[in-house]
Amino acid sequence: MTAIATPGPVRADARRNRQIVLRAAAEVFAEDGLEVSLGRIARHAGVGAGTVYRHFPSKEILLEAVLAEQVEGFVAIADRWAARARPGDALFGFLLEVIDRTGRGKHICDALAADRSWPHATLRAATQQFGAALDRLLRNAKQAGAIRADVRGDDLPALIAAGATLRSAHPSRARGAQLLVDLLDGLRPGPVTEAAVFRDMVPEGRHETSAHTVRHCLECGTRLHPRGTGRPAHYCGPTCRQRARRRRAAGRPAG
Repeated sequence: MTAIATPGPVRADARRNRQIVLRAAAEVFAEDGLEVSLGRIARHAGVGAGTVYRHFPSKEILLEAVLAEQVEGFVAIADRWAARARPGDALFGFLLEVIDRTGRGKHICDALAADRSWPHATLRAATQQFGAALDRLLRNAKQAGAIRADVRGDDLPALIAAGATLRSAHPSRARGAQLLVDLLDGLRPGPVTEAAVFRDMVPEGRHETSAHTVRHCLECGTRLHPRGTGRPAHYCGPTCRQRARRRRAAGRPAG
């Protein structure tokens, strides 16, 4: 008697193909804009056009799925910041990271701004989770006295969009990063920034570990806690240290 194949591996393959298409679509949308065809996305993903259409019958459905996945990723980032940093540092570190990531997907942000019907059904649940994560970070920062009491939860998505536009529009990445810090400082109860050094603010020709008065992580901007002994820290942890090494190895300038 012929054995009947179980559907488990097929479902696993389908899930894997769906993730491959989503990753490829996110890359193509970010690099080439939203006018690309599903066929172009299929070629970039290394799958057949039928695979793309089977999971995403239209480009709008695919774009919505890409957006939902990215927003869900922001929720995970918020949880990581909340777990590893003090409330004020968690909020501002999260805002900086999301602004940086959002700036890489300017075409997708433009789509959101141009179409007032967003969020659609698939995206709505993800945006609600994102709003709840923002509210938690903001509430904790207010309780710690790290942010002005009049800042509202719906102010933060607008600030993220403005920060991403500022970073992408300014011809100097270093100057854009400094203006972004100034923008965020406006949310604090008082002027507390002390020569903060962020990844894109390190002067050209200067090695990142040569600063002797670093008070923030050179890669993500998290406030560093002074050490009692040993060399001063320049990164908040091994993740940022490895990210900076990869960036230097790739020859990407900091400024």
